[in-house]
Amino acid sequence: MNKVLFVVVGMLTVCSLFAGGQKANTSKADVPKAATGEAAGVVEAVETVEITVYGLKGPSGIGMVKMFEDGIDAPGYKVTFQTLAQADLMAAQLISGEAKVGILPPNVPAKIASTGKNLQIAAVVGTGMLSLLTSDPKVTKIEELRGKRIAVAGQGAVPEFVFRKILASHGLSPDIDVTLDFSLAYPEIAQSLIAGRIETALLPEPFATMARNGRSGDPLREPADIQAEWVKTGGEANYPMTALVVDGTFAANNPAFMKALLAAYQRSLEWVRANSAEAGTLAEKHELGLRAPIVAASIPRSNFVYASASEARPSIEALFRVFLEYAPASIGGKLPGAAFYYGQ
Repeated sequence: MNKVLFVVVGMLTVCSLFAGGQKANTSKADVPKAATGEAAGVVEAVETVEITVYGLKGPSGIGMVKMFEDGIDAPGYKVTFQTLAQADLMAAQLISGEAKVGILPPNVPAKIASTGKNLQIAAVVGTGMLSLLTSDPKVTKIEELRGKRIAVAGQGAVPEFVFRKILASHGLSPDIDVTLDFSLAYPEIAQSLIAGRIETALLPEPFATMARNGRSGDPLREPADIQAEWVKTGGEANYPMTALVVDGTFAANNPAFMKALLAAYQRSLEWVRANSAEAGTLAEKHELGLRAPIVAASIPRSNFVYASASEARPSIEALFRVFLEYAPASIGGKLPGAAFYYGQ
């Protein structure tokens, strides 16, 4: 297990985007929910299963805020919530077995599952929300990025490989024709665009909105729609960026909880999309590290969606094929099988 933890957490350092966080409590969720029964005339008490649902600080956690607020209606379960600062901390909790439910970029659970850990994607809860922003008047389309430096955070993660695929589809080699600069984190990229220290960047929400809204003078322009460009490359619909991940053994032993969890998460996502201002307030209340006005303004562009594992599998595999093209080890060297998708 130590070897697995070393390999996977080393690969995950690119996901460490936000400061802060807290240690989660150990749950008792390994034990399936006990049923009330009778043996020799004695009625057994129903055991309450303690389970912690883990979120991430930053944009990935926004879709969960209504669930944080309302809880999960799952009789027989005591549900608590914790938000972690970084995806590598989430991965470590899932690897160790301390966490049974969390959210991660989809390639991360694939990598962990390839080592033999029984992890599954239960749903996709966020799809592509990347924006290519520039103040350079000479850049009006992808081809005009030739010779340019582009700030991209998330080296080795979904944004890099989606962008590499798009650049290649326009005849540009990311290692020859353009320079991808991974030296800045997302908030720093947004601030550098605002201040004019950099001209062109690839940013996810809400940082793209932060950059747009903070810019005075010449506005930032979007020379291409990254999500539309992805589809043109042969991508299946939009690319997944955030997945709800579960321990496969726990999920199999607790079907009633899984049903309640998935329903609560779907309701939360629907509420967030319909109530952006209130969602921003809850994001601040639950200390996701983002200001309410920026969260509210970014939600229309954020693509918080719900797709079951079976519905999302084609789009997940389309993304994974790009990982196989550029960095096969990042998903374990092959496409995961059907067992990787909860409910299949």
